[in-house]
Amino acid sequence: MDSSEPKIGQRFQQDTKYYRPSYVARGREKAPGPAAPRTIPLPSPSLTRGPTLWEALEKRRSIRDYRPAPLSLEELSNLLWATQGITEKAFGPWYRTAPSAGALHPIDTYLVVNRVEGLEPGIYFFEVVEFSLVLRRAGDFADPLAQAALNQDMARTAAVVFVWVAVIQRSRQKYRQRAYRYIYLDCGHIAQNLYLAATALNLGCCGVAAIFDDEVNDLVGVDGQEETAIYLAMVGKK
Repeated sequence: MDSSEPKIGQRFQQDTKYYRPSYVARGREKAPGPAAPRTIPLPSPSLTRGPTLWEALEKRRSIRDYRPAPLSLEELSNLLWATQGITEKAFGPWYRTAPSAGALHPIDTYLVVNRVEGLEPGIYFFEVVEFSLVLRRAGDFADPLAQAALNQDMARTAAVVFVWVAVIQRSRQKYRQRAYRYIYLDCGHIAQNLYLAATALNLGCCGVAAIFDDEVNDLVGVDGQEETAIYLAMVGKK
């Protein structure tokens, strides 16, 4: 094989994408950058409320219908901490709430915010270490995201949609082509934490892997090659 050709993990990632012909025909859309960076500090998570782990495991369900009420910023803070919050600033890799192969943490979190108190609608990036959000694009993206999620209406009615993006090289620099296996496992750990945290907060949550990959990539502003969306999760009031 020509060394310039994509290797097996890269081919798998690209060849298993879903494409909408009409979107491909008009060319991929590039997300504009923010006019000026805006960082929103998150409140500290509250770790004392809610059911026990065993009760949350028993009650966990995929919930697809949401009320129009917004999430509070405190609820969103708890959800983000549960998925990727730092639990110990140890020497070397900092420990998080979800495990990662080699402690490389190749998954970035973007949020499509529809209804969260204290946040304007838009697309945000989660800064794990600073525990803050950075506004990437302001505006209402509920409709284009629902279309990118194979027209699943829950992406439109959710209060917030988590978009998990794999930064491939973080894992590939150590694990080479096997990194693609580990990336999906890492994202699964994160998603289950979100499910359990949403259950503890009496919120609805549903993970979605059926997406037009590059339409989601274009929405959040990643290239779809070295950084690529792999999973969504909708969250809203039950």
